[in-house]
Amino acid sequence: MLFALRSRLFTLQLTSLLHKPQSFCHCHKNLPSFSPPSKIQMFETLRSNTHFCNQASFATKASKPGPLSESTKFVQSVLFVPPGVNPDEITDDLILPGSNIVLGPYAGDAKIKEVEFVKSSNRPKDCPKDDRPEFAMLGRSNVGKSSLINALVRKKEVALTSKKPGKTQLINHFLVNKSWYIVDLPGYGFANAPEAARMDWSAFTKGYFLNRETLVSVLLLVDASVPPQKIDLDCANWLGRNNIPLTLVFTKCDKMKGAKAKRPDENIRDFQQLIRENYKRHPPWIMTSSVTGLGRDELLLHLSQLRNFWNNE
Repeated sequence: MLFALRSRLFTLQLTSLLHKPQSFCHCHKNLPSFSPPSKIQMFETLRSNTHFCNQASFATKASKPGPLSESTKFVQSVLFVPPGVNPDEITDDLILPGSNIVLGPYAGDAKIKEVEFVKSSNRPKDCPKDDRPEFAMLGRSNVGKSSLINALVRKKEVALTSKKPGKTQLINHFLVNKSWYIVDLPGYGFANAPEAARMDWSAFTKGYFLNRETLVSVLLLVDASVPPQKIDLDCANWLGRNNIPLTLVFTKCDKMKGAKAKRPDENIRDFQQLIRENYKRHPPWIMTSSVTGLGRDELLLHLSQLRNFWNNE
């Protein structure tokens, strides 16, 4: 199961970056009708580097698909097409805005109803029993990791937000809807922690990635307001070389560092180009802002696709 989950997504050109965000209902209304594939068909699909999806709780009979835009026609050959979706029926509104992710009929159950802190662990073996799917958030210190967690769950101080880099120094598990975990991992780089602790972080975090059976995906947070940073590239490349499932979550997409700085979408494009050699296909990515709420609903839908497939494997 772990190997199958670590297949790769196709990439989408940055033409989808500026799609106007849509509500859940608007994104879903044109999903094609669907007959669930058999488990054998699903595994064959994953082995050939397709996407993770699951049956939507909101799936409805599809309306007749509209015409494809020129940008969608151009990138159709590299779009991920999840099981149950006819490539000829893909329309613009099936692509999650500000991302390269196609929304399939398996997506659903994205709403967060409750969240509770479970445990802090300083070693992977001390983590809660691995019997539920989990998503691990990782990023450079002060990239906005805790702020994103708070934005996702819409509760203040669920994760500790601090202006001091490196405040998170343990593996923190948060149980969502009593069924899956968000895992807040220590930030890397410029950490406000003793040197010995900084040295240990790399070892125990890598051990968690390599051995945690219920890890559905690492959410690598990258600051899109600045050019690609070596430390972020090193992390993304390590994950790619070790076949760890990855979603790139670009943060601070509402900001620019100075009038002459590159736009966030340009930094996102540059980052992806710099990690290509370690990925047969680009991992999924999405633009976010904890200030404006950009990408929140879309990220939760993406997590639901991955999570629901894991639950029904």
